[in-house]
Amino acid sequence: MQTINKKDIPQELTVEIEKLSNLGFGIARVEGYVIFVEGACPGDRVRVRVGKKNKNFAQAKILEIISPSLHRIEPFCPMQKVCGACQLQFIDYNYQLKLKKEIVEDTMHSISGTAVEIRDVIPSPQIRNYRHKIQYPVSETKNSKRILAGYYKPNSHEIVNIKYCPIQPEYCDNIIEFIRNASKDCGISGYDEKKHVGDLRHIVIRSSHYTNKNLVVLVVNSSKMFEKLKVLAHRIYTELENIQGVGVNYNPLKTNLILGEKTDILEGEGFIEEKLCDKVFKVGAKTFFQVNPSSADNIFGFVKKYISDNFASPLVLDAYAGITAFGICVSDIAKRVVSVEEVKESVALADKIIKENGIKNVELHNMDAGMFFEKELKTKGRKFDVTILDPPRKGCSQESLDYALKLTKDKIIYVSCNPATLARDLKYLMENGCKVEFIQPFDMFPHTYHIENVAVIEV
Repeated sequence: MQTINKKDIPQELTVEIEKLSNLGFGIARVEGYVIFVEGACPGDRVRVRVGKKNKNFAQAKILEIISPSLHRIEPFCPMQKVCGACQLQFIDYNYQLKLKKEIVEDTMHSISGTAVEIRDVIPSPQIRNYRHKIQYPVSETKNSKRILAGYYKPNSHEIVNIKYCPIQPEYCDNIIEFIRNASKDCGISGYDEKKHVGDLRHIVIRSSHYTNKNLVVLVVNSSKMFEKLKVLAHRIYTELENIQGVGVNYNPLKTNLILGEKTDILEGEGFIEEKLCDKVFKVGAKTFFQVNPSSADNIFGFVKKYISDNFASPLVLDAYAGITAFGICVSDIAKRVVSVEEVKESVALADKIIKENGIKNVELHNMDAGMFFEKELKTKGRKFDVTILDPPRKGCSQESLDYALKLTKDKIIYVSCNPATLARDLKYLMENGCKVEFIQPFDMFPHTYHIENVAVIEV
């Protein structure tokens, strides 16, 4: 179909929102030309101002909601419109789940071109107070030097000074507020990103759903300790309740990365404990661990049940394992679990967790997954009944997928936080003879466009 020329799109117009994009924007069409509308819900009829125009699409902001969608609701957080964290909080939760399923379906169809069974999204057990990892950037006001901490406004690096966030535990708000005040008392300044000056860059909290204990990490614009930090850390540890430990992370570089390489624990312990599948895990400042523990427990329990229902004492490979959470969770139904992870600290923590849980059948390998796959094929030549792939957001390399195919004799369970890279990798696996049995989505991040998926693949 011939689409309208972008030059013919007026600056203001009225549109109907048809669906939601994979980045949470409402999608409208004008004679085939796509307009992405921020803060729109399918079913809305809105008047918009069109911004940047490209050849095939434009971006727009709502000027007026002429007729709201039946699924549009009042956000429960007063900061939703200015804070960039909860893009979909103005949409009722059950409809959010339907939209997320559609995102997975559309992504799979557009990339793989193949019909795959997409199951209904399993909701999060908690849709408030669910986020147990908090990473607030920090700055300060120009004149009063008051410490600001919160999330960025959408498409900016302007901090929204958040005093109350209903998607994280309430005591985390208390910790942040205490640090705002105590930092100024201790003479610690907030970070100026443009000038690359100031002391405190980020506040990171790892909060335990299992114990309610908290690990607080102060990320500073420095390569070494200074006395004021010790005073602040001691005050946090002694004056607040439920603090497991306080650490300082050093990040003096001009970078968007939150954490630097080195962390010193100044008070208490350098980890919190979390529970999945009746196993207790230790989670440190830099440990990869799901931010929504109750939803994560659903995912891990689902994978464990699937393996238990379909295999008797299988040999399991846990690749991109992190602290070997999947391997540890399925260890009591497996003959043996072989875990591979390239981050040394994660493997060391996994070793500690395994010993503390009394697990005897998990084999740890500290190396790159691709290198491990190659070594395994050339030496032991083991074939695994089940391979669990849980890669980072960028997905797997084709080389890693090729190795996984060679090492797996029955099923690959692919856990993904990115529908686009999942669809790309599933397309490659299908082109190489695999069959996707189904994809089970889980809502790990309520009120956002993010969606977690578990794909079961027959080799």
